[in-house]
Amino acid sequence: MNISRRRAIFLMGGGVVLAAAAGAGGFLTTRTPTTAIAPWGAAGTYTEPRKRALSYAILAPNPHNRQPWVAEMRGDTGLAIWRDKTRNIPETDPFDRQLTIGMGCFLELLRMAGAEDGWRTDTTLFPEGEDGPVALIDFAAGGVADPLFAHVPDRHTNRNPYDDRPVDAQAVDALQQYATLVTEPDAVSDLRELTVEAMNIEMTTPHTFRESADLIRLGKAEIQANPDGISLGGPFLESLMLVGLLTREGMADPDSAQFQQGLDMQKTSLTATPAYAVITSPGNTRHDQIGAGAAWLRLHLAATGQGLAMQPASQALQEYHEMATLYTKVHDMLAAPGETVQMLGRLGYCQPVGPSPRWPLESCLKHA
Repeated sequence: MNISRRRAIFLMGGGVVLAAAAGAGGFLTTRTPTTAIAPWGAAGTYTEPRKRALSYAILAPNPHNRQPWVAEMRGDTGLAIWRDKTRNIPETDPFDRQLTIGMGCFLELLRMAGAEDGWRTDTTLFPEGEDGPVALIDFAAGGVADPLFAHVPDRHTNRNPYDDRPVDAQAVDALQQYATLVTEPDAVSDLRELTVEAMNIEMTTPHTFRESADLIRLGKAEIQANPDGISLGGPFLESLMLVGLLTREGMADPDSAQFQQGLDMQKTSLTATPAYAVITSPGNTRHDQIGAGAAWLRLHLAATGQGLAMQPASQALQEYHEMATLYTKVHDMLAAPGETVQMLGRLGYCQPVGPSPRWPLESCLKHA
């Protein structure tokens, strides 16, 4: 059914009232996917040192929340970490660069969690090439606690619009050691335009949009059943689902009001950005990508400690044909000759958000 955007917004507001009037208030207050976010509370509750560290590592940020890690316990002190290639996102990440960065986030958080308990994690990357494990790790005494680890429980990706105020100079100074920060107004404006254009390309290119649409978990039941991918839930969205104003079909139809509203919401968030963080590497090897993931994780933890929100805005860095022009443009803007821009993120002040769903640790253990 074709309805105008104004009419859709009116109906969406009315949908909440209708749901409440129909006695759905109690239902809506139970929409938190408690099982799907339980791993955040379970982190650190294991006594076995490797499992204890892994229980934190699975909270690492990763593209499309695919959580592609698999851990195999070896002997008394060893771990083999694999990337589950069934969780690839080939349309938006055709060379697995983003997923490898996600593994870098995982390995860095694993290192930090082990160090918190006094363990050093001696790591060998890609010991058998790309077809083998991403890393072999041996736990040994001698780890030194990292102060950034204190911010792990509060580190969440925040996709909302950020406040219209600049990032404090003190915070900028503190974060410069982790990434290049872009705060100059003209440069910020240029990146706002670029990130909005890149988002539009991804959303209106059928094969890349379909990949994301297939990973949407709509509502509590779907999120609990598959606590990965792109989660859309909460009382407001589920009230729209109840009255048929939010459907999977509508969200996937480029001609629908629901699709356009989703596009507008993303544009609003991307535009409400006072600063950006950029992580580059001298090359684009797998080791470079793992290092970029470690840097991103540390940056996000440091930003959390400064009271700042963060979200990747890296669509322009994706290596598929339709994004090629913006890929070149963003490198011209942000990289020195020969460098690769590995991550581009929004940075600003915003009300905190809750954690993203996670599979429990046991589901990630090989031969558990």
